[in-house]
Amino acid sequence: MKGLFKSKPRTPVDIVRQTRDLLIYAGRNPDSRENKREEKMSELCKNIRELKVILYGNSESEPVSEACAQLTAEFFRENTLRLLILFLPKLNLEARKDATQVVANLQRQQVNSKLIASDYLESNKDLLDTLIAGYENTDMALHYGAMLRECIRHQCVARIAILNDQIVNLLSNNFLFRMFLQSKHMKKFFDYIQLPNFDIAADAAATFKELLTRHKSTVAEFLSKNYDWFFAEYNSKLLESTNYITRRQAVKLLGDMLLDRSNSAVMTRYVSSRDNLRILMNLLRESSKSIQIEAFHVFKLFAANQNKPPDIISILVANKSKLLRLFADFKTDKEDEQFEADKAQVVKEIASLEP
Repeated sequence: MKGLFKSKPRTPVDIVRQTRDLLIYAGRNPDSRENKREEKMSELCKNIRELKVILYGNSESEPVSEACAQLTAEFFRENTLRLLILFLPKLNLEARKDATQVVANLQRQQVNSKLIASDYLESNKDLLDTLIAGYENTDMALHYGAMLRECIRHQCVARIAILNDQIVNLLSNNFLFRMFLQSKHMKKFFDYIQLPNFDIAADAAATFKELLTRHKSTVAEFLSKNYDWFFAEYNSKLLESTNYITRRQAVKLLGDMLLDRSNSAVMTRYVSSRDNLRILMNLLRESSKSIQIEAFHVFKLFAANQNKPPDIISILVANKSKLLRLFADFKTDKEDEQFEADKAQVVKEIASLEP
């Protein structure tokens, strides 16, 4: 008789709905008369763990695509993502970790061959504001940062959005990326990268790099339209930072951006500036071999430019002997044929310069 009254197993849809109800409960201010709050919060954490198991599987079973699709469809149907993001601070540490993994996985789940997370975020742009501002909350920064990187890493599933002064064509995933780059929040990353908390600063730097290297054509357009303020901030706050790690990461990222073919127009503009050259020459003199090597990969663009402005030529000529002495003993820790070939070409270019 006992077996006749076993409870019916919960479906993925049931778990999402119950999680949504519990999140709404968690968002309410505690009431002294609510003696079951601790029990409810424990149930919420358990539900989030179950959602993670459905999406990722466990040691006993692999995720089932149909169950994942059902979970995903229900998750975005009634704002469960919004509730999970907004009330994440209400959860304990383990539940936050599980929730972060759930949100990350949902960005890649397809329902009827469509990434519905992208459509949802496109209609709920303010959630990105919450995720970005999360870097200002020490307890939440790493969780929100991980979620944010997943949201901005959507692959383009439609042609590149077209932007002009009057209209933005809102097209799928690339719109989210474009909207982020064009927003005021982009400027905040120059400060987030320099936060005193190392883990948070490193996480912000990882997100910053993702933004500037992921969708190449969109990045190229952004850098072209925002060149003046962006590189003014980049030079003063990152390349000339007093923090060694910030300088090292910044010069490495700068090289990645300028050496990308999509950014050729931006690169030409960058290597025509005497202020930029001054900064790179100072980085070449750093005691850190890592910074020197990364700075060289940017400096070689100044030397290789066949249309050097007169003031660039005059600076290189004035420092010719110092530069040639520097490169005479300049080498990587490991044998690198490409580096040696680049260095030989740079030496040749500088040696041939005349006032």
